[in-house]
Amino acid sequence: MAIRSQTGCMSVHAPAGTPNYRDLPDDEFERRIDDLRARYADCDLCAYECSVDRTAGQEGTCQVDDTAYVSSHFPHFGEEDCLKGRKGSGTIFLANCNMKCVFCQNFETSHEANGEPATPKDIAEMALELQARGCHNVNFVSPTHHSPHLVEAIKIASGRGLELPIVWNCGGYERPEILELLDGIVDVYMPDVKWADDRAATKYSKAPNYWSNITGSLREMHRQVGDLELDDTGLATGGLLVRHLVMPNHVESGKRVLEFVAEELGGETFVDVMAQYQPHYKARSEDFYAEIGRPITADEYEEVVAHAREVGLERLYLDRSMLRVRSSLLGRFR
Repeated sequence: MAIRSQTGCMSVHAPAGTPNYRDLPDDEFERRIDDLRARYADCDLCAYECSVDRTAGQEGTCQVDDTAYVSSHFPHFGEEDCLKGRKGSGTIFLANCNMKCVFCQNFETSHEANGEPATPKDIAEMALELQARGCHNVNFVSPTHHSPHLVEAIKIASGRGLELPIVWNCGGYERPEILELLDGIVDVYMPDVKWADDRAATKYSKAPNYWSNITGSLREMHRQVGDLELDDTGLATGGLLVRHLVMPNHVESGKRVLEFVAEELGGETFVDVMAQYQPHYKARSEDFYAEIGRPITADEYEEVVAHAREVGLERLYLDRSMLRVRSSLLGRFR
């Protein structure tokens, strides 16, 4: 049975294993699309709330008007096991980003607009192609600033037979009000929660008030989809998957992220504690960013993982290569 959230958005809970958007009525889909598109004229799609008129060619922090750009789409085998499976996560990389991390490994795409313009129909075609290739989901990377195009693309693709879960692979610098418009459309939210320290977030990701924004966004994501659910083959069908990239010299920030997740979202939250940080882009060459100008150490990684266990997080996805003799840190590895 459909219910309505406090903002008036219709929230549809699809049967287990059925993507959410398959059960969203067409008129509700259209209402969401119209609402999101209207925001281009006074843009507040992300936490920056730049208020530029993207329909008139103005650009905010994301450096793009109301045209969506896609840099690539392909079966991705570098994601978590529950997303990539045997045939890959159907990844669609959107160009530009609503964050400006100085260490971004994909800076050519996220900072320098390396992509081709794409209409909602084009993006729908990409999603259907990925489904035809056997991918297990449609994984939108850096989707926030292109939300109107993506929601319209999902509707078009659904009408043409798309049946894969939608993964919203974002930096977490969202607005709960916008996320509410995705309720009943997105199946798996996958925010990369980098900081619990606003000073560091402002300096290294150019994201003011990051922590207060991401805590509200995480609560809303979890409200919508709950804990991550896996099917009999171990593939994600819906729910929240939190990523945390461990940063050099910021272990305490990482601990605070995990404390929030455990206390506010619960110990069954699926968390990927990532160890692959490298000082890419500006972080490798500018003295101003020297604090993050090196990879993390095994000690830093193990300290964060140990704290995750201490605060009661059980579903941890860990980098085994960074864990040395303390096998107890592995716990329930998924």
